[in-house]
Amino acid sequence: MQDHHSFAHDVQAHISPGSPERPRPSPLDEQNVESLRSEVEGLRTALASRPVIDTARGILMALGCCTGEQAWQALVHASQNGNVKLRDLAHQLVASYHGVPLPPATRHVLHAAIRAGRTG
Repeated sequence: MQDHHSFAHDVQAHISPGSPERPRPSPLDEQNVESLRSEVEGLRTALASRPVIDTARGILMALGCCTGEQAWQALVHASQNGNVKLRDLAHQLVASYHGVPLPPATRHVLHAAIRAGRTG
């Protein structure tokens, strides 16, 4: 039977970063880890952006008498055609509701998106 010191030493040697028993990650593993980190960061950003996007949808629904899906499609359409991130467009729309002027380019793509939603 091993004594406590000997067992602890064996465990430490096994988990130590410089331990020869511990395999080094392959470049493919490092790429996977970086890809997962990037994905997690994107998901965190999406989660943080969701409330403002939902508020922007609500504003469009209230102003344009449209459904939630139509408001979503209008935001997506405006984002794509205005070459602006959806979360940024939503922030601009919510800010405009609180008195900050909507940038002219954003106003133009939003009007076009709402019109397209009504006719399409």
